[in-house]
Amino acid sequence: MNQTVWIARHANRFDFVNPEWFTTAERPYDPPLSDDGLIQAQELGARLKSESIAMIFSSPFLRTVQTANQVAKALDLPIKLEAGLSEWLNPEWMDSAPQILPPEVLAEQYSSIDLSYSSRVVPQYPESNQTVMERTGSTARKLVEMYSENILLVGHGASVLGSTTGLVGGNPVVNASLCCLVKLVRNGKGWDMELNGDTSHLSQTENQIRFN
Repeated sequence: MNQTVWIARHANRFDFVNPEWFTTAERPYDPPLSDDGLIQAQELGARLKSESIAMIFSSPFLRTVQTANQVAKALDLPIKLEAGLSEWLNPEWMDSAPQILPPEVLAEQYSSIDLSYSSRVVPQYPESNQTVMERTGSTARKLVEMYSENILLVGHGASVLGSTTGLVGGNPVVNASLCCLVKLVRNGKGWDMELNGDTSHLSQTENQIRFN
């Protein structure tokens, strides 16, 4: 059986809708989903419900966990928090390593989180563009080496780009818009990209792709 890897970007984030939130937030680099982002995440879950996905891996940032949680509810699967899928720790966006909630705290609110799983890759602040591409690509390769089932990776714009490139190779142009889907299918020699940033499952999409 050919393995399929689905890669999704998180849905719309609260600070994209309310930019002033950042100035008073306790964890300014870890925004939740916006109200319309929650709807997008639900639509993503509905889109993937009929696919044979066996495992869900998510970045530990709140917006990705909230996105993955909607898919986990639709598919009745646990969420494995994988730090290798984390946001790009870009010093031009962040003046220090971002503060995020510990897994145990997240699991109190999102019971689908599997606390027995340990991240295969842990990012280190600060990261260059090359570093984040290598980190997310390495994460995707490690996961497909460890698991032969169909899996879903829920991450960020940079995670979508890096994970896709890490598997298919070369320099693919990936449309990493909010709550998009990339579908990669393993062939005899490598990976084919069957969907590239698909957003046909969304009732609302963004006109301009934003990464930070």
